[in-house]
Amino acid sequence: MRTLYDTLRLTARVRRWKREIEMSCLTEGGARPLGDDDIPLVFNTRNDLKLMPSFLAHYRKLGVTRFICVDDVSSDGTREYLLSEPDVDVWRSPLRYGDARRGREWREALFARYGGDRWYLNVDSDEFLIYQDCEHQPLSRLIRVLESRGEKRLAAPMLDMYPIGTLGSAMLDGNDGRMPWEIADHFDGAGYEISYTKRAISIKGGPRQRKFSYVLELMKYPVIYWDRTCSLSVSIHQPLPCERNFVPVTGVLLHFKFFADYKEKIEAAVADGQYFDGAVAYRKMLEDLQETGDLDFASEHSVRFCGSAQLLEMGFIAPVSFS
Repeated sequence: MRTLYDTLRLTARVRRWKREIEMSCLTEGGARPLGDDDIPLVFNTRNDLKLMPSFLAHYRKLGVTRFICVDDVSSDGTREYLLSEPDVDVWRSPLRYGDARRGREWREALFARYGGDRWYLNVDSDEFLIYQDCEHQPLSRLIRVLESRGEKRLAAPMLDMYPIGTLGSAMLDGNDGRMPWEIADHFDGAGYEISYTKRAISIKGGPRQRKFSYVLELMKYPVIYWDRTCSLSVSIHQPLPCERNFVPVTGVLLHFKFFADYKEKIEAAVADGQYFDGAVAYRKMLEDLQETGDLDFASEHSVRFCGSAQLLEMGFIAPVSFS
């Protein structure tokens, strides 16, 4: 009852916040409509060229047929690369990431533009979805399982990935065909806390909290059935309606922030100021970097990533019956 009441209260607040935002499609010929069988993925990006080849390859292998991207003034060639890909629609907005409620308004505008009452993937360009047997089972089958269980979204926390040793040796340029988990190949196998609020499942922990004592919400809902009752305006970690958030944790998002260019990325994030709370998490990382000269996330909790079967065995993801 508290969850339902909170949904009603927050929905009323969201309606008061609602505004039209300006966006334009840069793809030649403009935005293309989705077909009934399309599996679309909506994502934000900024200066992530090194991840783009593996990001697109990973999700194409899972069965994504259309990519819908908002590029936040990239200057490293990301926008030009995406515009050359035939299954990608690239959008821009005069609003920056922070001004668009950390990108949430962009996403909602695109859901409205491409149409509701359908499934979407909803991720960032440094997040790679993993679920049971994803190496062989496509998203279309996963979605059928969710529908058969009466679920309208998939819960998946971010799992921060990092290399063993100093980050300066973790080179990823996107040109050699390697996936990012072949380089930043470890994660924390313990040290997480899960709780249930009246709005959503909450998971805290991981290497950023362990090393910098900064508590971040890790839970997201990257596979979502979008209809007129849905909203991200309160939080991407607690999408409305809240009662849909209490589902099995069926996936994880491998989250890739830490490579050899980490110093440049952290300094840029601090200078840009578009992230949560004035980029305070990045400020803590920069302070540590200035004190130590490098970052090393290795600990007794570090585990090398070996695929979806490992995450299932360790209890990070719930089983899915594809039969």
